[in-house]
Amino acid sequence: MSDKIGVHSLRGIVMRAPGIRDTRGFYEGNWGLTFAADQDGIVYLRGTGSEPFVYGLMDGPTYGIEYVHFAMPDRAAMAALHAQALAEGAEVLGPPAAFTDFAGGWGFEVLDPDNRRLRFRCEERRLEPLDQWARPRKISHVVLNTPDMEGVEAWYCRVLGFRVSDYSADQMVFLRCATDHHSIALVRGHYPSINHVAFELPSINEFMRSIGRMKEKGILPTWGPGRHGPGDNPFAYFVSPSGFVIEFTSELQQINEATHEAQVWPRDVPEKMDQWMTAGPPTAAQRAVMQGRPDPGFPELRKIKP
Repeated sequence: MSDKIGVHSLRGIVMRAPGIRDTRGFYEGNWGLTFAADQDGIVYLRGTGSEPFVYGLMDGPTYGIEYVHFAMPDRAAMAALHAQALAEGAEVLGPPAAFTDFAGGWGFEVLDPDNRRLRFRCEERRLEPLDQWARPRKISHVVLNTPDMEGVEAWYCRVLGFRVSDYSADQMVFLRCATDHHSIALVRGHYPSINHVAFELPSINEFMRSIGRMKEKGILPTWGPGRHGPGDNPFAYFVSPSGFVIEFTSELQQINEATHEAQVWPRDVPEKMDQWMTAGPPTAAQRAVMQGRPDPGFPELRKIKP
């Protein structure tokens, strides 16, 4: 076991794009999220769990990530993670402090090597879980494209205590911060961008019914349904109105830290890519949309905030 202070869990993500706030109806009426708040230019959407939000929509001039949202259990763990990030030379955007947004709580932010903003929070607002069937419960994982897969992998492990779960040949690495097989995955790309965001359904039946709900709305998966090798999770990918790839998933592999050993999964064996052999390999169009649009990140925040 590593002696690094580790991130506790993935909470969600806020996306940025021109006119993305206007797509709120798609996420509520089709995807199955519920409106939580509209504050400071961000539409916050919740799942059926107790998180204050899992997905946010913010208008902006570029397509990409406003921030990826993580949990820490308490202020002591937050202070330890902050100290570790500073000691490892990470670009920390100020000391832990109170957040004034909808979710509240206490924490800090850091930029990863691709200039993505990561937010860590404890003491946040909690909501009563919703008794809704076949609606996303939480964000399962966020997949990022990067031109320096090995360097960014090393950074997440060194600075934030992530562990490697598996590799997909030499093109992808799956990183965990909790028992979920991966909360962050990195894909070798030409530039930093968002690959996709996966939403967890509580059961395989709810996963399939969610695909059915989208089909009833006239929206078909662009890849899937199938079942991945790494992570052992079913998948169905769709493209949002803003052009971002979003995924329904369920039953993600749970890691036993005492026994798990990372392996390299081949990409040229069809059943290792899709155990059910129902989806086939991703098309060229699917690969192109998952490559995403270049995300410049936060060059305006290169100086640490006071």
